[in-house]
Formats: sequence, C-alpha cells, structure tokens
Amino acid sequence: MELNLAGRTALVTGASKGIGLATARCLAQEGVNLVLVSRTLADLEAARAEIVGRHNVGVEVHALDLSDSRNVDFLADRHPGIDILVNNAGAIPGGDLDAVTEARWRAAWDLKVFGYVNMCRRFYTEMKTRRRGVIINVIGMGGERMDRAYIAGAAGNAGLMAFTRALGGSAGDDGLRVVGINPGAIATDRLVTLMKTRAKDRFGDENRWEELMKPLPMGRAGKPEEIAVMVAFLASDLSAYTSGTIVTIDGGATHRGSMF
Repeated sequence: MELNLAGRTALVTGASKGIGLATARCLAQEGVNLVLVSRTLADLEAARAEIVGRHNVGVEVHALDLSDSRNVDFLADRHPGIDILVNNAGAIPGGDLDAVTEARWRAAWDLKVFGYVNMCRRFYTEMKTRRRGVIINVIGMGGERMDRAYIAGAAGNAGLMAFTRALGGSAGDDGLRVVGINPGAIATDRLVTLMKTRAKDRFGDENRWEELMKPLPMGRAGKPEEIAVMVAFLASDLSAYTSGTIVTIDGGATHRGSMF
C-alpha cells in the first residue's frame, strides 16, 4: 500500500525509544523528513544516525522537556510548516489515590496532559493558516479501562481522549485532522522493566518476566511497530476522512478481564 507521504515533515515527541522511535523509523521508511524530540540528546543522536544511515530523509533532533511551555514555543517557532505532529512524550506513574503525591501527579500531567495540549495549541494554529496538517495523539488504554491502581493515568488519558475528540470533531472545518491512538500493553523498555520488577517480586527471578505476559490477548504484549504503522496510516491521505476519533490497539484487552 502506497501512503504517498514522501517529502512531508513530521515532528515526533518521545522519539528516542519505544513507540516514538518505532514511529520515526516507520515514517522515515515512507520518505518523511523528521524532527525528533525527547529529553535525552545521546539517545536522539543515536536515533538520527540509525535513520539517516538507512533512509534518504532529513532528521533534526531537539533535547527538550515539553513540560515547559517555553520549549513548545521554541519548537513551533523553529519548525513552522510541520505536516504531521505526533504527540507521544510522557509517562504517568501508577498507584492509587494515596500512592501518587500531588507533586508526582502534577509533574506527570505537566508533561503528558498539558504537554499534548500546548503542542496542539501551537501547531494547530500554525497548520490552520495553511489549511493542511494532521495531529496524532498517542494516549493509552488507561483512559478507557479505568483502574484505581492507575488513577492519575486513567484521569489524564481520559482527559486527552476528550480533548482529541473535541478538537478533531471540527478540525475538518480548518482543513485539518486530529486523531488519537490508545495503545495497550506494548513491549517497550518501560514495560519490560516493569514486568521484570514484578517477576522478581512474584517469582524471585526477573528473567521470568515473559511469563507475566501470558494472560494478555494472544499471549503477548504488542510491538511498538504495530502502533507505528497505524500512526503512518492515520497521517496519510488514505485516512483523509478520519478525525475526532480514537483507535484502540490492545489486542482486545480493554474488553477482557484482568490482564495481570
């Protein structure tokens, strides 16, 4: 399937590893020029070297903390003309109401919730002047599958889902599209580290972490590449009538019983 994305430019946040890096690789394969953003310059430089070594695309990197809105302003001023914005930065900690302190809750929301909102605010306005652009918010199934043990994430993701639907519902009037993706359990470094900790607690052996994946749909976690290909499709004109909706990619886990 030809996505006809070659020559466009995408800005991907949280791009140095996991879903963000997989997305960058996938878009580069389609001929998309990239602006990659995360907090760690060394990881970004490694990602850039890998991608330019394989694909004939431009790659620019910025090590920035997007919980600071001044960095959002910097990106918007530095990169007008972005065709595709992929918001993917941020991880909200687990824990129930007593476990997550106000400081941790606010810090996590400053990066993910308000980071997404501020990125959309700046880039939507710029895209609107050209009547061209797609915004894809990578959110998370925690906003659908409410869990008191992930209360900060459940509330934050649910808010981003509502935000994405509200903004995307009328984006077509401005010639734009805004969509969301809710990944389930994806085998990123973060998930593997979490599962190793749980395996050590349960079995006394972190190397048995894959056993904890068996209750998941299909007996495994998803792959970052399985999210990345959906990002590329939603960014393409083949998905030109898709806006204001959330695509859940979790193997059906949202509608199953307990996963772990």
